[in-house]
Amino acid sequence: MLLGAALITIVLAVYFTASQPGALRDLVLAAALTLSILLAVFAAPALRPQTQAGHDQAAGSEVTHSGLEGIIDALPVGVMTIGADGRIGVFNAAAAEIFGVQGARAAGRALIEIVRNSELDRRVSASLRNGTTQTTEIVHSGAAERRLLVTTRPLEGGGKNGVVVIVADQTRMRELEAQRREFVSNVSHELRTPLTAVKLMVETLQSGVDETAREQFLRSMADETERMIVLVEDLLDLARLESGKLELRLSEVDVGELCRQAAQAQRPRAQGSQVTLVCSTPDDPLVIAADRDKLFQVVTNLLDNALRHTPPQGTVTVSAVRENGTIAIEVADTGTGIPSSALPHIFERFFVVDPARTRGHSGTGLGLAIVKHIIEAHGGTIVAQSELGAGSAFRCVLPAGLQTGEARL
Repeated sequence: MLLGAALITIVLAVYFTASQPGALRDLVLAAALTLSILLAVFAAPALRPQTQAGHDQAAGSEVTHSGLEGIIDALPVGVMTIGADGRIGVFNAAAAEIFGVQGARAAGRALIEIVRNSELDRRVSASLRNGTTQTTEIVHSGAAERRLLVTTRPLEGGGKNGVVVIVADQTRMRELEAQRREFVSNVSHELRTPLTAVKLMVETLQSGVDETAREQFLRSMADETERMIVLVEDLLDLARLESGKLELRLSEVDVGELCRQAAQAQRPRAQGSQVTLVCSTPDDPLVIAADRDKLFQVVTNLLDNALRHTPPQGTVTVSAVRENGTIAIEVADTGTGIPSSALPHIFERFFVVDPARTRGHSGTGLGLAIVKHIIEAHGGTIVAQSELGAGSAFRCVLPAGLQTGEARL
């Protein structure tokens, strides 16, 4: 039991200090190792061969041993013990899940037979041979690629009695870190471009220009400033939607009328782009309980997206219909379309199919992410269909049975 406690001490120390600075991590691990060795020394008599008189005491400890196995199996990190002969002793449930193998098959077999990872095998062999502790991140390619933080630590005896291996799955953490870096990079780019343009125009105005050029620069500065305001407002909307701090103010909304108003607001822009904008809604009201402003934002964002990707002489259509107790809103266009490889990613933040062209049309890459969050907050769904070169269609389906009032996302 004490030896098991020593093992758990090492595992927990590694798990909770893996992300700490090196000096603090080494101090905690050293303390854990010292404690585990002391426990192992005191436990040594219990590990010696038992006499017949001691069999009853051993039988009485079976329940305790079983409980220890349950504790190790419940740990949130993979735990393995490898004997001096290179064969597996303990192989808990988390390790089985991480490596995609059956834990029952592992006991007594060589590590490389169960886990096909030469880097892990090399690290374990080094700890067995040199009696050293190592912590490193490795990549394991199984059913899916995983990034694993692996610590190999010799058991009492400097590796002669085997090593314990603790495996923490860092895959999701690395994905989130990559998303954070990409998000910061995208925001920085989107803000730097208009800020650089405004700075150059201000410097030009300060140096003195004629009245015609001055008016042109001021209009351009106003456009770039508006672009930054739109980006910041989109970021704030997305932050509130993702944090769950935005309240929906539900009221009775005629979806058909809302679509007609959104189309009317976008009609001058469509005419300026030589795009035909069609609104198709029934004469009968399509009333549901929804946050009108947020739903209007959904239709506006979808129309904006369609108009930006539809060339002159093309058509954009917004429609609303009642279907089996739900209300469906669809915005379709005859534009450039979306490649099938990009379709699964279009609702991600800052994802754009053609970055150069979209940014030229003041796209932030946030509109569709906001649309998805708002629709799902209303209990609805949104799907996209597209064919490259033939156009796209975005279809939102909303339940018609919500209660009016306030609802927190």
